[in-house]
Amino acid sequence: MSLIHTLRPGGKHGLSSKESRDPIGYAVAALSRLAQSDVLDRVGLRKQAERTVFTVTRTGFRTATAASRQFARVGHHRKPGTRPASTDARGVFDLTPTEDEQMLVDVVTELADEVLRPAAGEADEACAAPDTVLKAGLEVGLPILGVPEALGGISEERSAVAGALVAEALARGDMGLAVASLAPGSVATALGLWGTEAQQQTYLPAFTGGEVPAASLALGEPTVLFDPLSPTTTARRTDDGFVLSGVKSAVPRGAEAELFVVGAQLDGAPVLFLVESSTPGLEVVADPGMGVRAAGLTRLVLTDVTVPADAVLGATDGTTYTECVRLSRLAWCALAVGTAQAVLDYVTPYVKEREAFGEPIAHRQSVAFMVANIAIELQSMRLLTWKAASRAAAGKDYAREVALARRLCAEKGMQIGLDGVQLLGGHGYVKEHPVERWYRDLRAVGVMEGAVLI
Repeated sequence: MSLIHTLRPGGKHGLSSKESRDPIGYAVAALSRLAQSDVLDRVGLRKQAERTVFTVTRTGFRTATAASRQFARVGHHRKPGTRPASTDARGVFDLTPTEDEQMLVDVVTELADEVLRPAAGEADEACAAPDTVLKAGLEVGLPILGVPEALGGISEERSAVAGALVAEALARGDMGLAVASLAPGSVATALGLWGTEAQQQTYLPAFTGGEVPAASLALGEPTVLFDPLSPTTTARRTDDGFVLSGVKSAVPRGAEAELFVVGAQLDGAPVLFLVESSTPGLEVVADPGMGVRAAGLTRLVLTDVTVPADAVLGATDGTTYTECVRLSRLAWCALAVGTAQAVLDYVTPYVKEREAFGEPIAHRQSVAFMVANIAIELQSMRLLTWKAASRAAAGKDYAREVALARRLCAEKGMQIGLDGVQLLGGHGYVKEHPVERWYRDLRAVGVMEGAVLI
């Protein structure tokens, strides 16, 4: 019996009242809704011809942003919003997932295996995530994983570790679809971490309801030697608010997004702004890349976009923006770990079954050592990422750990993708096998900024 079915309320693994009060217990309780949904039974992957392929080349798509819902504003008071508490230290240094965290991983892994992985090939070609995949992510509660329980979410404590585990598990299915599925929750998490009371009450109800809006975190820019901590997009103060001008790149699901978190330079410091898609002067341009194509990457062009004074998210001294960059890089590390795990899981049986000169190629030391090296580097990537996530969840300084994880995951993740292609020989170069797609996706880890955070 699958784990998802064992998570049915009242089933063998049903949560006790005590377990349901644990922070991850809330996550598992929400994710168990997948068991009540028939999404895994009725998922039918759409044919490419049935989809509206909105982007095939850099200039193949240009449009005004999606018609945004009217978010009900509750006022302009800037009182601090509700914040998730830091997790309690376990005492002994241990990065092993708890029982509840492992249950969460098992549920999301099944989602990745049964929904994301089968849809990945066509989604990569279409540069868009199928509605079935996005809906499955909503039904398991991905958008509210990092939202405090007091605001309608499922997190009593800071959920950076749970977020890293979920991102890793999803990326084992497909990195591009994982980014598309996690993008709205990233904006919701940002609102939970840094939003004012008014901002949280204005926007978060949409993410905790039945019709979750597409939303995107826009930090990257199409500039040479781009420094994420020094964006070229500018914000100029006016009597009524701010005027934003610039171009953001690698924005997932930009064509359908209803809310953006945009990074811009204000008075010499990088600042985050909430920008609704209906704001005049906002335009979306297709921006497909080498990898992560299923995320529907776009450019966001801001031409004198006027936002109100209460559109600032967090502090204006650069501290909130810096933390956002770090949490985003942590998310990309988790995605790299998941994709690298997919490579290892694929090549290991392949080299044992593929024969050359009358014996499996795994009998060759060069092949065996290459597979072993993938496993070694993957474990180092995972441990560094988990350590950074655990320090973030505990409210400790994690800047060093994120920097180390980012460097390692960018370098070794790319090498793992290359080795995966090499181990398949000629098969690694063709789309019949998914390793070439994973290689393209893993190359994104060193260049992508924003898009997702945990």
